[in-house]
Amino acid sequence: QEPLVESGGDSVQPGGSLRLSCVAARLPYNRECMAWFRQAPGKGREGLVSLHRSGTTTYAESVKGRFTISHDNTKNTLYLQMNNLKEDDTAIYYCAAARASRNTCGRFYCSGTWCYAQTDWSRMEYAGWGQGTQVTVSS
Repeated sequence: QEPLVESGGDSVQPGGSLRLSCVAARLPYNRECMAWFRQAPGKGREGLVSLHRSGTTTYAESVKGRFTISHDNTKNTLYLQMNNLKEDDTAIYYCAAARASRNTCGRFYCSGTWCYAQTDWSRMEYAGWGQGTQVTVSS
């Protein structure tokens, strides 16, 4: 799969906001799940939020209520609106896509830099990892 291209990262103070973008110029049609991830220094990759083509979203507890995922079909662009940023949000942010199973993106399962859309009956690999975009939250 062609890598997705993330942008919008920046340095902000705690409590600030950012909007990240992810362009998927040639996303295979069978990649029904799109998601945002992040990787902090010295830590594994963490799934943040997924968006199924049907519109269903699943948020990790760490970002629920602060981050919002959206998609503009006309621009083939995925967004992540991040509000009330905390120093713990400092990381490189990535987007990726996966096939869905039975119309659900399931829950995140990450091991190192590999991440999957996992359900009780399947595990679909997220792919299309780009260079990511750096978000730094510091006072």
